[in-house]
Amino acid sequence: MAQPLVIIGANGQVGWELQRSLSVLGPVVGLTRAEIDLHSVQSINSVLHKLAPRAIVNAAAYTAVDKAEQEPAQAQAINADAPAALAKVAGELQTPFIHYSTDYVYDGSKAEPYVESDTTSPLSVYGRSKLQGDQAVLASAAQAVILRTSWVYAARGHNFLKTMLRLAGDRESLRIVADQHGAPTSAALLADVAAQVLAVMLRERDCRGVFHCTAAGSTSWHGYAQYVVSHACALGVPLKATADTIVAITTSDYPTPAKRPQNSRLNCRALEQRFGLIMPSWQSQVAHTLKEMYA
Repeated sequence: MAQPLVIIGANGQVGWELQRSLSVLGPVVGLTRAEIDLHSVQSINSVLHKLAPRAIVNAAAYTAVDKAEQEPAQAQAINADAPAALAKVAGELQTPFIHYSTDYVYDGSKAEPYVESDTTSPLSVYGRSKLQGDQAVLASAAQAVILRTSWVYAARGHNFLKTMLRLAGDRESLRIVADQHGAPTSAALLADVAAQVLAVMLRERDCRGVFHCTAAGSTSWHGYAQYVVSHACALGVPLKATADTIVAITTSDYPTPAKRPQNSRLNCRALEQRFGLIMPSWQSQVAHTLKEMYA
């Protein structure tokens, strides 16, 4: 077999979609936790050197934001130490490396959407662990691109969209935070962008850096929930709650162990210009996912 494109975290929301999107570029090998131990540098080295991949895309992450406050070592291992080890191998093999990061590396105090050169200042253990991973990847010898995104969802897995559908099916009203803003971004979009980016990386060996990658536009968690419920109802999904019974609350009304940025909006102009992309609206992506789930 020709050198494969290797996906780390192949069973996750983004990893699952990457198995589809990267297949147009060549043979794909998706690695799960059973096949590569991200807690072990030895496992990472052994598995990847044996595969000798043409490229590596890391879609694995510790994403339990609140739980990370009580499990900082686990978040550090998966979000910081593992990307560092993966990037080191990518550098040794001289193979392109794509890594996903998060809006949570910013503190959310900026009034405008964040650009890549803005100062990072994470508010949570999760955000700090992801930032450390970013820094390790950028400091490595790998030809690496980091895609920072926000509010990821998919038709499979655990995410806000699916939680809203479950709760709206059980309750007649919901209380959702309305003073945090960002862009819901589908795993399918993240995978499609990665395929486009990787095609350029394979062609231009000097392609590297951090790029923001979200769907276009922005909303609040409250607006997002209203949109999901409204469109699900239009598709005939039997829900008890409606868009009108979703109540807007403030962050202080719903305290969580981890502090979250109030502004998670990311400016994606650099990504669009560098890779010839136009990011679709978050609404169109949510509607597409709901249609995939229910139509």
